[in-house]
Amino acid sequence: MLQRPLFALAAVASLCAPSLSAAAAPEALTLYTTREPALIQPLLAAFTAKTQIEVKTVFVKDGLLERVKAEGERSPADVLMTVDIGNLLDLVDGGITQPVKSAALEAAIPAQLRDVGNQWFALSMRARVLYAEKDLKIGTFRYEDLASPKWKGKVCSRAGQHPYNTALIAAMIAHDGEAKTEQWLKGVKANLARKATGGDRDVARDILGGICDVGLANTYYVGHMKAAKEGTDARKWGDAIQVIKPTFAAAKSGTHINISGASVAKHAPHRAQAVQLLEFLVSEPAQNLYAQANYEHPVRKGVALDPVVQQSIGAIQIDPLPLAEIAKYRKQASALVDKVGFDK
Repeated sequence: MLQRPLFALAAVASLCAPSLSAAAAPEALTLYTTREPALIQPLLAAFTAKTQIEVKTVFVKDGLLERVKAEGERSPADVLMTVDIGNLLDLVDGGITQPVKSAALEAAIPAQLRDVGNQWFALSMRARVLYAEKDLKIGTFRYEDLASPKWKGKVCSRAGQHPYNTALIAAMIAHDGEAKTEQWLKGVKANLARKATGGDRDVARDILGGICDVGLANTYYVGHMKAAKEGTDARKWGDAIQVIKPTFAAAKSGTHINISGASVAKHAPHRAQAVQLLEFLVSEPAQNLYAQANYEHPVRKGVALDPVVQQSIGAIQIDPLPLAEIAKYRKQASALVDKVGFDK
């Protein structure tokens, strides 16, 4: 993943003045994260500046659930952070999280973006949108439209089995049912301009190259590409596309989103500080940092988007279906990808 340069510590400190003396500084808490540490370091630095609680970051690229389960009661993990609702639910189902009752978290995070049992909480959002050739006239677009014959040979996508796409397919099942979703997936496959492979930025690359006209991809890549240095490949890809925010055909639906989120570990040695960190991460200063550092959409209402994101994407009308409801259909979504041979 492309990374934006970290903010100067002076700028971070100016957001959050220290509230504890160094002499009274508590023990450091430990964060296990599947996100690249550099992406969240500005937020952790701001938290430390405000509270003087140090955060030890342990990057766990794969096997977060298995590692924490193996560590058991001796695990040093206080907070578990990951991307994708499915991964968060796996942590809960794996029995390595604990409930947190917090008025601050409930006030800042919309109900569909947190667990009804208070086991996980969304911290930032990315939407699954349509990248389209910059001069293409599209107008209102529904996800279901991507299966229309008018797009035959004009669609690019990464693998259907990638979590970004299985989450969208699961949302389609939740809205339209499995039978209609299967027909939709067959239609999208028939419209592919090339094999479903690569990443989301490759969709923009191939639109620039004339291989396809449209494709499904995540919003935060747009910010990285459009803010890249003039003349770089990434900037050329970003400049080649416009962003369309589809909704589902169902009435009162919205744009499908996925999240980064976190839970307090079941055996957290520093539970109070762990809750404090989660509450800070949904505070206005931290949500501003999420928007500026990673080109993500904040979960807290009223927080300004990064200017690049505001200009190229704008606000998202979030699909109101609870993420936990959508995630129930992950296995069916994965099975449908294989059934229609989407990735072959």
